[in-house]
Amino acid sequence: MRLVLFDIDGTLITDGGASRKAFGEALAEIYGYDDDLGRYDFSGRTDPQIARMVLRDAGRTDEEIDTRSDALWSSYLARLERNLAGATVSALPGMPELVEALAGRDDVILALLTGNIEPGARLKLSPPALNRYFPFGAFGSDSADRNALPPIAIARAAEHGRHRFTAADTVIIGDSIYDVRCGAPYGATTVAIASGKTSAELLRAENPTHFFDSAADVAALVEVITAC
Repeated sequence: MRLVLFDIDGTLITDGGASRKAFGEALAEIYGYDDDLGRYDFSGRTDPQIARMVLRDAGRTDEEIDTRSDALWSSYLARLERNLAGATVSALPGMPELVEALAGRDDVILALLTGNIEPGARLKLSPPALNRYFPFGAFGSDSADRNALPPIAIARAAEHGRHRFTAADTVIIGDSIYDVRCGAPYGATTVAIASGKTSAELLRAENPTHFFDSAADVAALVEVITAC
């Protein structure tokens, strides 16, 4: 049995910038942030980590950040829902076929491993109708530290009565260096796909177990995921 954990942004889907726009609007509303988010690379970072990174740069203290964090996420989710309604949200090439192929197997359990807070993750996966494949996962709302998420996902697999997995049974699929790095301490199999903003060169330098330029070769991806 394999527990296959998918990242969302740049791996499963693209949202046309709707979530970044919502994040900026929420930061402006709650913290008065008025700088340009374009200079930040969000790839692979958790939502709480992004907020702290941006707001610290803007001179906010951790106490200020934490005091208003609940209001930030409420504002962000409301704006994300609105922005997604007017955006083109689509699954990346090859991903619907890959997810469908894996979901049809008896030796694979699918789940999420993402820096998104869970309500935001569910909003993003709704337009391309992918939520049904991922009944559980580990999210940025569970921990701001992405390296803490694999054990959470593994524990939730057991809670859902699916299987008692180990890290050696786990495959992490993502498009950023942090997707690779979060699996390395546990000995999980990592599959890096250069479908997001991170270059192929940077992804290869992280020494993932497997590397793909895209998810176009679904058969090859299924083979390495299930043969691990």
